[in-house]
Amino acid sequence: MLIILFSDMGVTARREKGQAPEYKLTKKETKIENLVIFPMGISWIYAIFLPLQLGTIWLNSGLIIFLFGIIFTITAIHNFATSPIDKVITKGLYHYTRNPAYLGMILMQIGLGIACASWLYLLLTAVLMITLNAVLASEERYLLYRYGNKYQKYKNSTPRWIRIPKTKEKHNRLVES
Repeated sequence: MLIILFSDMGVTARREKGQAPEYKLTKKETKIENLVIFPMGISWIYAIFLPLQLGTIWLNSGLIIFLFGIIFTITAIHNFATSPIDKVITKGLYHYTRNPAYLGMILMQIGLGIACASWLYLLLTAVLMITLNAVLASEERYLLYRYGNKYQKYKNSTPRWIRIPKTKEKHNRLVES
């Protein structure tokens, strides 16, 4: 998980380098961004000491969710890295969620908590989700600053966490009413 996190940070740093040098985070936003490190770090340290019960349903289902989270995050990083710098990213997983890398990371955390059958780990994951949600406000403020109306349109059409595709029949009923 650390490797994926640092590769995501590296891709972001290379992509955003020099893009908006005059843009500054507020003191509150900086504190919130630093706060995310706390539940993430505690959960990773705690995970080292969690026992795995081989052959249990918890381990098997948790590992499936964890692996799905890894694939989701790597795909999101690839979508991010291969998109044009001067445009809002709307392709790939960014079509369904504005934050696919964070969503993948949360899936990994949930999967690990289930695999280890640890309620405390899942509680730390909930705290991480709350702090990430707070961080997203500052990230979205930056994206509005950088892309303006294009990002606002994307923000209005794509949910922060996940869009569940509607079937045509459900969509038609919604449009008719």
